[in-house]
Amino acid sequence: MAEGETRRMPPPRGQNFRGVPKQKVKKGTVTRLLRAITQGNWLRLMVVAVCIIVTAAASVAASLFLKTLINDYILPLVKQQTADYRPLFWALCKMAAIYLAGVAAVYLQNRTMAVVAQGVLKKIRNEMFAHMQTLPIKYFDTHTHGDVMSHYTNDADTLRQMISQTVPQTLSSFVTVVAVFVSMVATSWHLTIFVVLFIAFMFFVTGKVAGQSGKYFVKQQSALGDVNGYIEEMMNGQKVVKVFCREDRVKEAFDKKNDALCENTTQANRFANNLGPINNNLGHLQYVLVAILGGLMATRGIGGLNLGAVAAFMQLSRSFVMPINQFSQQLNAVVMALAGAERIFDLMDAAPESDDGYVTLVNAKTENGALTETDEHTGHWAWKHPHGDGTVTYTPLMGEVRLFDVDFAYVEGKTVLHDISLYAEPGQKVAFVGATGAGKTTITNLINRFYDIADGKIRYDGININKIKKNDLRRSLGIVLQDVNLFTGTVKENIRYGNLDATDEQIIDAAKKANAHGFISRLPQGYDTMLTSNGANLSQGQRQLISIARAAVADPPVMILDEATSSIDTRTEALVQKGMDALMKGRTVFVIAHRLSTVQNADVIMVLDHGRIIERGTHDQLIAQGGTYAKLYQGAFELE
Repeated sequence: MAEGETRRMPPPRGQNFRGVPKQKVKKGTVTRLLRAITQGNWLRLMVVAVCIIVTAAASVAASLFLKTLINDYILPLVKQQTADYRPLFWALCKMAAIYLAGVAAVYLQNRTMAVVAQGVLKKIRNEMFAHMQTLPIKYFDTHTHGDVMSHYTNDADTLRQMISQTVPQTLSSFVTVVAVFVSMVATSWHLTIFVVLFIAFMFFVTGKVAGQSGKYFVKQQSALGDVNGYIEEMMNGQKVVKVFCREDRVKEAFDKKNDALCENTTQANRFANNLGPINNNLGHLQYVLVAILGGLMATRGIGGLNLGAVAAFMQLSRSFVMPINQFSQQLNAVVMALAGAERIFDLMDAAPESDDGYVTLVNAKTENGALTETDEHTGHWAWKHPHGDGTVTYTPLMGEVRLFDVDFAYVEGKTVLHDISLYAEPGQKVAFVGATGAGKTTITNLINRFYDIADGKIRYDGININKIKKNDLRRSLGIVLQDVNLFTGTVKENIRYGNLDATDEQIIDAAKKANAHGFISRLPQGYDTMLTSNGANLSQGQRQLISIARAAVADPPVMILDEATSSIDTRTEALVQKGMDALMKGRTVFVIAHRLSTVQNADVIMVLDHGRIIERGTHDQLIAQGGTYAKLYQGAFELE
């Protein structure tokens, strides 16, 4: 992206004015999620299946045993003059054993599903993060960081709840319903027909209510990601918000996004919260009706029913309705989890950064006057170029960069670079000067292949960069960005990020080149001082100096300095400039700077305006021409 530009991508089709999708969950999401759950977990899922069967069997057996308990143990005691409670006691012990088996099965099932759920989430997070590392810069330019983070938190949590609770509960409900239905038919098929008809009515009501809540749960997940993205953006820009007194404006914007989330969540839960009470009350009504109908049939001898059979059937009917109620209450969790899964899979399905390069960077040495590859770290590098005829040639890494008639557009039809041609010989310092949005940073992004050009060619040491593998290309380039990113870790670890094989002596030497050694030595633990929150315990200038030292320890042949000293005061800049001159010695350097004083000693200065090079030459040559650069230098003109 050209510096200073903020590109807003148009909302995708199928979204309303709040950015909330209208479409339903994709069909393939369910099968893909099931595949993720079952892969590598078949043994654990078989254990869960056995536990579910044992639980269902225990529930049915306990209900059926109620008939035997009443008819064979309780009613005979009523007729006995001298009651013997020992048979009843042992019968109750049998019932307790049945319930205990069910409890043990439920306990084992829950423990096993917890392991399965966390294992699946761990695998999904690993795959999601690994895939995220393959995504192009464009993906992160068009997606808010908060929304991406929401995939790892909110969306993943909905999956955890579904896998650990909803899935086993649904399977248990299904097995229980089947087992109870068979037992009900065996007890009284007359009453079973009545219960089935009543359950069909309950399904009709449940379907109507769940259908209304489901679509809003899908919208809720997307709106939640939108809110998280906005919060993350405002946290990062809190100083800017306060400087420009925009607290009321950002609160208004947040209120709109929060209202969208509140509306969708309220609508979803309005229907979802009514689902449980509706089903429970219908279940109670069905229980009462079965008792009345069963009592009438038993007293009149219809269907061979007796008191024990009616009591058992009533218990079976409750066991039949309860799993259905539980399943209906889990529908909301299923819809939310599927919505979260779809968002996760969308990230995992995002097209990775393409790389058709085949030229690689290797350690090299010279033997008998010829350049050859070696496994030793010689400090010399070469491009390994395999050819179609099976031969391999080696080109020494020099740092020569040439652009030929390059055009580029971030969005098709809106070209931001026009016919850019330039060359940088090994060891040259090339400076880019121009207004914000002129295309300075865009050129360096193309050299790194963060974006690929639409037309023209870029050659690196005479090799088309499209033929060079991106990782190898970027290993040969050192970058110091205007926006510094420091990671949680020590100062030493942050500098070593540029070269993981660097010794402590090399790290200190790089810090000295960047003139960072002085202030690092004064830190509480020196190079072992822990940095957190992007180096919040350091000044902006100190953070930039560490960034420069990180690039120095990488020791690349080509260096890109994108406003590298913009966050450093004039006094610090003078100290850094000496170190930068030593750092740039013998390297090809591209410098982007608004301060013209920092580019006066460049071998060539490119003046850009609206994506075109309008002037080029040394500082003295451009001043002598009296053109745009001279006016800029004299402060009499600004590029627009």
